[in-house]
Amino acid sequence: MRHGVKHRKLNMDTNARRALYSNLTAAVLTHEQIKVTLPRAKELRTFVDNMITLGKKGQLNNRRQALAFLRDEEVVAKLFSTLAERYKNRNGGYTRVLRAGFRYGDCAEMAIVELVDRDVNAKGAKDLARVAAEKAAQEAAEKEASAEAAKEEKKAEKKAEVKKAEKSEAKKPAAKKSKKAEAKEAE
Repeated sequence: MRHGVKHRKLNMDTNARRALYSNLTAAVLTHEQIKVTLPRAKELRTFVDNMITLGKKGQLNNRRQALAFLRDEEVVAKLFSTLAERYKNRNGGYTRVLRAGFRYGDCAEMAIVELVDRDVNAKGAKDLARVAAEKAAQEAAEKEASAEAAKEEKKAEKKAEVKKAEKSEAKKPAAKKSKKAEAKEAE
């Protein structure tokens, strides 16, 4: 008999399945929309709803339970602040599963899991911020390199001017000596 067995096994051992649900739940809470296979999406719905319910309760023990499951402090912070405020008046049903056709390689049925009333800009926001930071760092490095190159050019110009001055000074005394020599020869 199957008393108390309520979740799909998804052809995985217990630890791998628990890690999968934890990672997918964190991804849904971070990006607020992900694309997975249909059986995973249907199972994932319960875990995401449970995490949002913990976030709405807001107690310290609930935060610890969420952190134990999600293992990511940023996601837990978002869960207990942004998402808890967004869903404080909703009694369950925080997620939606939309069928999204079939995967090309193995024809697995795909689905989109998203939060109801989701923030459209949340999907990929972390990646966008990372790319913007990398671009800013690259521009700063290029600016610094160009400033350094300008300094090097100024140093090279100064050295060239000093060498020219030394050469002209070296030629002037030689010219004076030759005039003196000419004067002596003329006497």
